[in-house]
Amino acid sequence: MDHTGHNRLTEGSVPKKMLTFALPIFFSNLFQQLYNAVDSLIVGNFIGRPALAAVSSSSSMIMLLIGFINGVSLGAGVLIARYYGAEDEERMSRAIHTTVALGLCAGAALTVLGVALTPQLLRWIGTPTDVIDSSILYFRVYFLGSSAVVLYNMGASILQSVGDSRSPMKYLLAASAANVVLDLLFVAVLNLGVGSAALATILSQCLSAFLAFRKLTRTGECYKVTWRRVGFQGPAFRQIITLGLPSGVQNSVISLANVIVQANINSFDSAAMAGCGAYSRIEGFAFLPVTCFALALSTFVSQNLGARRFDRVRAGMRFGLLCSPLLAEVIGVIIFTASPVLVAAFNSEPEVVAFGVAYARTVSLFYCLLSFSHCSAGILRGMGRPIVPMAIMLSVWCALRITYITVTVRLIPDIRVVYWAYPLTWSISSVLFALCLWRLLRHIPAVEAQN
Repeated sequence: MDHTGHNRLTEGSVPKKMLTFALPIFFSNLFQQLYNAVDSLIVGNFIGRPALAAVSSSSSMIMLLIGFINGVSLGAGVLIARYYGAEDEERMSRAIHTTVALGLCAGAALTVLGVALTPQLLRWIGTPTDVIDSSILYFRVYFLGSSAVVLYNMGASILQSVGDSRSPMKYLLAASAANVVLDLLFVAVLNLGVGSAALATILSQCLSAFLAFRKLTRTGECYKVTWRRVGFQGPAFRQIITLGLPSGVQNSVISLANVIVQANINSFDSAAMAGCGAYSRIEGFAFLPVTCFALALSTFVSQNLGARRFDRVRAGMRFGLLCSPLLAEVIGVIIFTASPVLVAAFNSEPEVVAFGVAYARTVSLFYCLLSFSHCSAGILRGMGRPIVPMAIMLSVWCALRITYITVTVRLIPDIRVVYWAYPLTWSISSVLFALCLWRLLRHIPAVEAQN
């Protein structure tokens, strides 16, 4: 077992450990968001509005297909973190090798499904005819390399579950740099079109996946991956599915709801698609404190429950639920103020900018509620209660959001109705999560005993 303790979240100052673990995740997500934004910036400026709309319309469909697998990897990470905290080396190793096997199979399945279903899915969401060909090309090229995306996420989940968030950060930094260089080469210099932007993305993802597994296969620590041990081991597989399936279903169904939102945006025109797509790239930066603290809280809570450090569980929850919403709100204020300049950086056509700015100024001041909901979900997953956030998010972020949009857009055919779907559902989910956490805080030892 690793006796150095440098990655353990069960020892030392809670704020220091949380920040030391969360900040690399923050920068990892920043780099990832930067190279996603570079895709759109280069495509929007060098190819034009239809290409930017194609890339933007593809993103919600991509999240629909990879969201399930990312959710399952979160469940695997919770299980590995629990065994790491409890110093149960053998069970942890079984969970790790089962996770890798799952990633290999899921990546292959995702490639086949993504390539085969592309035209039908894009027509289903009402992608306009002037964008459909570019969207199909971008989507299919992206999914040819989707195994690398899945394997990197699985590898990063393993490393983060044992407290190593710095290595994934380094790998994403390398991938981000590669993506920028390849984007400029393929699109700006060689004029290879929108498909080459997807190619640049998957090549950079291949690099990050290679680096993650080089680390995992060469390490001398207890979380080492040995290829001959990779396979589905019954008890570990059942536990990963039990913990990860609710998160996977949650991610996929919420992504489906977002696809329906995208379909409503598509019903306006390509300017709306491009403007809202540009804003979505900007909004990704607001998700940075949200996602980093949600993942940090999940790992922190799981490790400390494994070690039976209930005092640290409570302290970590308080710290994360204070810092993340505060940081998200600061970013929201900045985006609200600077949105005209930020949207225009992607495409300066006045109509495109108008759509993007209206979207930004409707939702950006509510980022604190988005953050609170995600962090609460991370805490509940870390406690081994993934069904609770799944139930809240599916009922509110999916069923209620879709119902609201379907009914209201018919009564008021204004795109601003679509924008308001997000603040409204974030507010309701925040109230429900607050009630759940209040109840669980009083029974943390009992929660652990049930697990």
